[in-house]
Amino acid sequence: MRPVGSKYLLDETLGRGATGTVWRGVVREDVQVPGCVPGQRVAIKVLREELAADPDVVMRFLRERSLLLRLTHPNIVRVRDLVVEGELLALVMDLVEGPDLSRYLRANGPFSPIAGSLLMAQVADALAASHADGIVHRDLKPANVLLASTVVDGAERMHPLLTDFGIARLADSPGVTRTHEFVGTPAYVAPESAEGRPQTSAVDVYGAGIMLYELVTGRQPFQGDSALAVLQAHLAQEPQRPSTMPEPLWTVIERCLRKDPAQRPGATSLAHALRVVAAGVGVHASPAAVDEALAVGALLLPDPQPTAVPSTASPLPPAAVPPAAVPGAMAMGAVGTGAAPGADDRTQVL
Repeated sequence: MRPVGSKYLLDETLGRGATGTVWRGVVREDVQVPGCVPGQRVAIKVLREELAADPDVVMRFLRERSLLLRLTHPNIVRVRDLVVEGELLALVMDLVEGPDLSRYLRANGPFSPIAGSLLMAQVADALAASHADGIVHRDLKPANVLLASTVVDGAERMHPLLTDFGIARLADSPGVTRTHEFVGTPAYVAPESAEGRPQTSAVDVYGAGIMLYELVTGRQPFQGDSALAVLQAHLAQEPQRPSTMPEPLWTVIERCLRKDPAQRPGATSLAHALRVVAAGVGVHASPAAVDEALAVGALLLPDPQPTAVPSTASPLPPAAVPPAAVPGAMAMGAVGTGAAPGADDRTQVL
């Protein structure tokens, strides 16, 4: 093991992303860390040296400390500490011993409409909590959802945990994000992000719609031969409903994927609507539950006060972006087991 700062030891690498490397680590036996016990296993994301050397990122890191530490929710990976020592920047998080959702999909295939709706309802719960605390994730994708296992009534169930909160805010500084770049992953990026327009929490709801479509079909709704082509599809194409998708679920997805962010539901409304859909699309659903699911559109209320994203960079429209400059994935979360995501999830641009 080797030390990271004065409180932690790094054990083994769990994965590498565009902004840093995630390690399995441990709290040193001779120190006290609030919320942890000596010897506790943790996940430590060590940010890239280029980020650590950027004064804008360091200042943002320090400013975000209290916000990230107080962000707690049953469906959010808890940040326990932020390490700033010398030229080292690291986030210390709870260690989740489970795969990420992207890896799970590749290994097991799509979810049923009911299972996909219930899982995404929990992710929407996490988004609602973060938006209420003033944090917009901005890189919502299956690779940033970790799957822990819980036992409920004697049965093992997957418990989704959203990770990498704050990474987009830390990396999106004038010294890091240039005028031709944005923070995010092309397959999940909202139209306003691709065009460099002002962003709000509606970008996370858009990402949730992409994820929900992918969970139940096994693919994303917007395809292209290059990252640039995918971005242009987000801007110009309308998603198409698969013939096997239940109408109530499509209503939810279509509303999340509206080009106009003001027409998308808030995360709280989304979570409620998904649970209504899950109760009403199964073969054993009651007539009342079916009727409520068919009327789900009335539940998808726009957020009256969406959380704004502070503007630190002004990307060019996709048409002006050379294909080589279009960014790929933003970052990995703290994964507990298994191999790192595929290269398409780890394109380094920041």
